[in-house]
Amino acid sequence: MAEAVAHAEGLGIPEIPNILTLWAKALGDSPLAHVLHAWQDVIFAWGVIVGLALLCWAATRRVALVPRGLQNFLELLVEGLDAFVAGIMGPTYGRHFTPFIGTLFLYILVMNLVGLLPGYKSPTANLNTTLALAICVFCYVQYTGLRLLGLKGFFHHLVGSPDSAASWIVGLLIILPVHVLGEFIKPASLSLRLFGNITGEDALLASFVQMGLGGLALQLFANGLALIFSTVQALVFATLSAIYIALLLPTTRRRRRIIEVFTQGGIV
Repeated sequence: MAEAVAHAEGLGIPEIPNILTLWAKALGDSPLAHVLHAWQDVIFAWGVIVGLALLCWAATRRVALVPRGLQNFLELLVEGLDAFVAGIMGPTYGRHFTPFIGTLFLYILVMNLVGLLPGYKSPTANLNTTLALAICVFCYVQYTGLRLLGLKGFFHHLVGSPDSAASWIVGLLIILPVHVLGEFIKPASLSLRLFGNITGEDALLASFVQMGLGGLALQLFANGLALIFSTVQALVFATLSAIYIALLLPTTRRRRRIIEVFTQGGIV
C-alpha cells in the first residue's frame, strides 16, 4: 500500500483522506488494508447503489394514490427526467430510454456529490469508474442500433446511409473508418470529461482544506461551486448519452418498423 500512496502523491494531486483510507492506515501493512486502499472507489460506488436502492424501496413500499413526502419527490423526479429525455429524443422514443438515461444521471450525480460529505470520496474522481460508465453507454448504443436497425441497417448507418454507387464508395473508404473511430472516441470523451472535472473539484477542495482556517471561506465557496458543477457534469453525461442514441434513430428508412417495435414493448 505504501507504493500506491507514494504513486498517488507523486502525481501531485492533493486528496482529502476518506474513511476507508484512514481505516486502511490504522490497519497497517495488512491484506485488508491493501484491499480497502485499492478498492475504495468501487466500495463507495457500490455504497451509492445500495443507498439509491434503499431510497427507492422506502419511497415505494407503501405507494399511495395521492403521493406524499418521499414518494411525491421521486415521482416529480421521474416525471422531470422523462420530460428531459423526451425533449432530446422526442415523445415516440424518449420514454423507452428514460430508465437508462435517468438511472445514469442519478447514479453519476450522487457519486459526484458524495465526495462533498466528510469521510467520503467521489468514485467519479477515478478514471476507471468513469470509463466503466462510458463503456456501458457504448455497449448500450451499439445494442440499440443493432436491435432497431438490424445488422444490415446498422452497417448502412455506419457508412453514412448511401443511396448510390458513388456514395457507397465514399462511405466505405472515408465515412466508415471515421464513423467507427468516432464510436470509440465518444466513450473516451465522456469518461475523460467527467473524470477531469470531478478530480479538479476534489483537488481544489483538498488544497483549501490544507490551508486550514485561512481557507475556510474559500472552501465553503468551492463547495457551492462543486454542487453546481457536479450537477452539470451529470447532466452533460446523460445528455450526450441520449444524443448518441438519438443519432441512430432519424437515419433509418425503417422508421415505421422502429415505431412498431417501440409500441409493442420491444425496447425498454
